[in-house]
Amino acid sequence: MRFLISLTAKLLLSKTTARWMSQSTSIPRKQVRVRDHGFDDYMEIQKKVRKVLKFQDLILTQPNNMISVSRLDSISRRIGFKQFESGRFVLKFPAVFEVFEHPVQRILYCRLTRKAVAQMEQEKAALQRQISDAVTRIRKLLMLSKTGRVRLEHIRIARKEFGLPDDFEYSVILKHPQFFRLFDADETRNKYIEMVERDCSLGVCEIERVREREYRERGVDAEDIRFSFIVNFPPGFKIGKYYKIAMWKWQRLPYWSPYEDVSGYDLRSLEAQQRMEKRAVAMIHELLSLTVEKKMTLERIAHFRMTMDLPKKLKEFVLQQQGIFYLSTRGNHGKLHTVFLKEAYRKGELVEPNELYLARRKLAELVLISPRKARLGPELASYRRDGLDDHTKSVGREEAEFDDLVAAYSDEDDESCTSD
Repeated sequence: MRFLISLTAKLLLSKTTARWMSQSTSIPRKQVRVRDHGFDDYMEIQKKVRKVLKFQDLILTQPNNMISVSRLDSISRRIGFKQFESGRFVLKFPAVFEVFEHPVQRILYCRLTRKAVAQMEQEKAALQRQISDAVTRIRKLLMLSKTGRVRLEHIRIARKEFGLPDDFEYSVILKHPQFFRLFDADETRNKYIEMVERDCSLGVCEIERVREREYRERGVDAEDIRFSFIVNFPPGFKIGKYYKIAMWKWQRLPYWSPYEDVSGYDLRSLEAQQRMEKRAVAMIHELLSLTVEKKMTLERIAHFRMTMDLPKKLKEFVLQQQGIFYLSTRGNHGKLHTVFLKEAYRKGELVEPNELYLARRKLAELVLISPRKARLGPELASYRRDGLDDHTKSVGREEAEFDDLVAAYSDEDDESCTSD
């Protein structure tokens, strides 16, 4: 009897040890999010930029693109501002908004500065010049879908991330019938975008290009980097012994490409499920690579969850890979979660910036110019009409195109004010 009890205890101990060893050499399902202040500070700036954009839209809807301060205070309550808060907000950004006394009506008005208008025109021009790139992004996005189609509304919501104009349904979709087909689904009555023909030359992931570059430039072993990702953990992230072993095994785990059709595969085995989990990591990686700024809110990624076979608990899944992605809750009172592709950023800037990103960054530079740094004269208290932008100190380098736009709009603003 004692022999049977001791034998049973040994078997239970061996099973417990084996289970503990198997779990210790796998990436934990739940992990504590470690903050990266570089990305969080970036989102705090974007929070200011979003508010500035709301005010810009309000001003641009008014005649002659200017509005009285009293009317601005009443209208701004529609976008969440309190009474008398809009005036204080406008004065915080002298490089974007100009408050002046109307020469005829003798009341305070607000309009965009010449540099702010020039930044908008630069962004519009950059947006139009990269239409061909936007077409390629949508084609690759449809290829990531398991059905080759995506809801039009989901792309409309994320059009800024993909670098699409507001009229993309016409300028991108309907204007390229050789690539896209727009139709209404009978069962849901929703509009869908469907690819006309699959182009195998576009089925190359961005991570594959990164691996090839690492292999050629750094001479990394081809076998070690064949299925691996670029991992850069945030400061303060604790990496234990067994976690290192789990990451070493995970980096060498084969997986199917996000552009590969897996509908005919048997996915019931444990190995197939592990490959599909790693494929989901590659899917999110590729989705973020298709965006202009290599970031997207988690809520907008969730719109593509069903069509791209992403897991249900998307937040926990992203937190498992804190070396590849960073999940930030800053910038919107914790209501939205922004997912960054970490390898695409260095010191708060894109490693490979594009023209549209640089144009949008101009607005952030203007927002960061505080009233103290703007070198304003003593007439600020009396809202002097002239000279607000002439004394503004520029932040960052100024491109020749941006300076030309500023000069072009300098005369137009004075004429619009005096002609009112």
